[in-house]
Amino acid sequence: MTTTKDAGSLVDTDWLATHLDAADLVILDASWYLPDSGRDPLTEHHAGHIPGAVFYDVDAHSDTRSDLPHMLPSPRRFQASLLMLGIEPEDLVVVYDGSGTNLSAPRVWWTFKVMGFERVAVLDGGLQKWRAEGRPLDTGFESPRPARDSFVPTAPSSRMRGLEEVRCLVQSRDEQIVDARSLGRFSAEEPEPRAGLRGGHIPHSRHLHYRSIHAEDGTLLPPAQLRNLFAGAGLDLGRPIVATCGSGMSACALLLALDRLGVEDTSLYDGSWAEYGATEDPVEQGRPAPTESREPGSEA
Repeated sequence: MTTTKDAGSLVDTDWLATHLDAADLVILDASWYLPDSGRDPLTEHHAGHIPGAVFYDVDAHSDTRSDLPHMLPSPRRFQASLLMLGIEPEDLVVVYDGSGTNLSAPRVWWTFKVMGFERVAVLDGGLQKWRAEGRPLDTGFESPRPARDSFVPTAPSSRMRGLEEVRCLVQSRDEQIVDARSLGRFSAEEPEPRAGLRGGHIPHSRHLHYRSIHAEDGTLLPPAQLRNLFAGAGLDLGRPIVATCGSGMSACALLLALDRLGVEDTSLYDGSWAEYGATEDPVEQGRPAPTESREPGSEA
């Protein structure tokens, strides 16, 4: 069997197809959808997944003690998840989802990275592109292989922001906040999919819908186009950027795009609007300035 070399943060379907038999490759189907989507990721995985892919339950591998959705797990819980999934320190993990626009796979990529696991990549275009190209699918469930060695996570780094830090940023504006939700949710013209949350956005936030950074086939746009989109949203790539969304899911697609652009000073507001929207902190409503993104849609 072959082994892999470092593949960076993104791999294409051709690359994955030629490395399916690599001994150090672990493929994770991390599909996840909002409760009102009518989609069941586990059922869909059973009906058809990339050969060898193991189902990764985003919520089950998160901090189940938190009242907020899929918050970052503790290092110990993350380590236990890797053992359960048969992932060893030297493996290359490739993550995909079935959304067509890499909704949840980047969240898993970010989780691995923030825990110090470097050899992790997202499949560009995900399952939708794989299917469109007529590539093989397996049905049923894959049993993870036994892990012989345990990865030791690092403590979550400065790549994460909490509510108190965001409150400080609203006042200081030392870091830029970019919101990946739909324009309707950002502006409070659409209701939030989670009960009890106000509409609007964190004061001084910029807006860049996560779907706008993808081409029609679900792949990430070329670097020049990504730079134009971030600039059009009023973001300075030379300054720190904090990404947020509905629950810390789709914001990670923006972080993946920034990673592809070589932007390192980025972080995620993990609680995102699920947390901030339930507080009594100030919010802003209304559409962004003309230079900012105006893409439709709904996401986590």
